[in-house]
Amino acid sequence: MGAHAAPPGPAAYSGPPAAYPAAPGTPGGPGGPAGRPGAGTAGATPPAGPATAAGERPEGEGQPQAEPEPPRRRRDPFLDNVKFVLIALVVVGHSLVPTLDADSSRALYIFIYTFHMPLFVLISGYLSRNFWNSNAKTNKLVDTFLVPYVIVEVGYAALRTALGHKWSLTIIDPAWLNWYLLALLFWRLSTPVWKRMKYPVPVAIAIYLFAGFSQISGDFSMDRFFGLMPFFVIGLVMQPEHFEMLNRRWIKILSVLTVLGAAAVSILVASRAKLGPFYYKNSYQDLDLSWYMGLGLRTALLICALAMCFAVLALVPRGETWFSDLGTRTLYCYLLHGIPVLIAKELGWLEFPWLYGPLGVAAIACSCFALAIVLCLPQTRTVFKWVLEPRLTWLYRRPSGS
Repeated sequence: MGAHAAPPGPAAYSGPPAAYPAAPGTPGGPGGPAGRPGAGTAGATPPAGPATAAGERPEGEGQPQAEPEPPRRRRDPFLDNVKFVLIALVVVGHSLVPTLDADSSRALYIFIYTFHMPLFVLISGYLSRNFWNSNAKTNKLVDTFLVPYVIVEVGYAALRTALGHKWSLTIIDPAWLNWYLLALLFWRLSTPVWKRMKYPVPVAIAIYLFAGFSQISGDFSMDRFFGLMPFFVIGLVMQPEHFEMLNRRWIKILSVLTVLGAAAVSILVASRAKLGPFYYKNSYQDLDLSWYMGLGLRTALLICALAMCFAVLALVPRGETWFSDLGTRTLYCYLLHGIPVLIAKELGWLEFPWLYGPLGVAAIACSCFALAIVLCLPQTRTVFKWVLEPRLTWLYRRPSGS
């Protein structure tokens, strides 16, 4: 992303808190405490006592009985942990742009951009598996994508004008970070097609590779729709047991080595690597690559991104953490963080000389981490919910029989 890019949202931006399928081995999931037969499940029939065994009328029979409420599906904190880590990296990545002349800043930028949006898209695909099974979720295509998209487009156009730029508003060409809302809308619209395919992942990878031969415009986020497509489809076919497979000691050790290796490579190539490939949108011609070099680069980038995605998934805590709740409101951080970041860029707050070095990178990262926390707080949602999550129940037909 950056001035050119980005999640969640990001996955991953699923709107109001909702119950995720519990992962295997967690309460409510296969193999978890609530998944055992007779483990206190709601509504279970108690063993017959002496009175019922003898055919006597049980106490209270014939009186109105309150039906037990169905047990609520437990929200899996693991995905919320992942989402918060990623949204914090989104804010850091955008804030580093003014200092990219410094190798330290450029190295961190490359490291982040290799995987943070691919993983957000993968999580978004995973959360879209049952998207079409619910009228409420289908309504969210308008509530949490189209309406906020238009509001944010107009809002950022007004902000740029207030900062001295010429008024510019083109709804079909998303401004800055708004591209993700449109791309996720079209990925979710394509979900039924992918779910009917026998081999969706190879098909998505083939489309991703051959899309590089065409100079696809950014209108309606089509460039990134194709550029990040494999990650959405991979997430779409993943199941909870796939995430559980990553929760093994040897995989965690390998993941640490993968992350350290990626960091070392980012430092080594920072001074000479072009940033274009890391935006997952440019054609081979735009990157000044021959067709075979372009195919090779996209293939290598896909492999590196997936390796980092699975490494991060293996290392992020699976249980409840202090930031699990923050991960339920990443939509707000994603759509709102551009305001302070854009103001800081325009007013030159990110161009002080001391920011061009390791100390400056650390200062920017810490400040952005704090900003991500604030924008994911429940108070932030309370203030902006009417804008970013409008209730448009009046717009939809009621389900038949209701």
